[in-house]
Amino acid sequence: MPASAPEYIERIIRTTPTAELMTREEKIACMTATSIEIGCVEGDDDLEQILVLQKRNLTFSKDGFVTVHHTLDILRAFHAMMPSVVARHHGDVVGYALSMPREASGLVPILEPMFRRLDTLAVLAAQRWYVMGQVCVDEAWRGRGLFGKLYDEHRNRFAGQFDWLVTEIAMRNPRSLKAHARVGFVEIDRYVDDTDEWSVVGLRLSRSERT
Repeated sequence: MPASAPEYIERIIRTTPTAELMTREEKIACMTATSIEIGCVEGDDDLEQILVLQKRNLTFSKDGFVTVHHTLDILRAFHAMMPSVVARHHGDVVGYALSMPREASGLVPILEPMFRRLDTLAVLAAQRWYVMGQVCVDEAWRGRGLFGKLYDEHRNRFAGQFDWLVTEIAMRNPRSLKAHARVGFVEIDRYVDDTDEWSVVGLRLSRSERT
């Protein structure tokens, strides 16, 4: 049976010839950089693996949680409009960041109020923006920089087409709030609905304001 991701990395750390020259954190960062591929979804295999990872993270925990459950047909529709970004380890999806353009709002009715609210925000007026439909990193791979790498890929691929990437985060999910702040998201709105208190955050992709 192949070793799990943490076991694999620990084995490399113990057997690296230059082990005495590097800290444990440096070794982990090095191994993660060389064993992880960040790129766009390529087909149904990636989409099906996203659903598996999503299912494992549907319940609330201190490590973050996801609040919307998708189907394969919905993910296919997202992908047809705009590719999402995934992190792969030897072909296995270990993280994802779902692209959700404004045209996709009708595919997830529970998110339609969010899109309507975003349309009213002055900071997004005359701006090109899309929504981060959901972001998740497999538990075994958290704390290794994949969250930031997923967003880096979004910026690299879509900065020429969009000015802002926006999402909303429940205030009771402090881990996600802090993680998004670390990669550059800033709060652009906050509101309370029947289900929660929400922080609407945005990441500027382009370098200049559009008027």
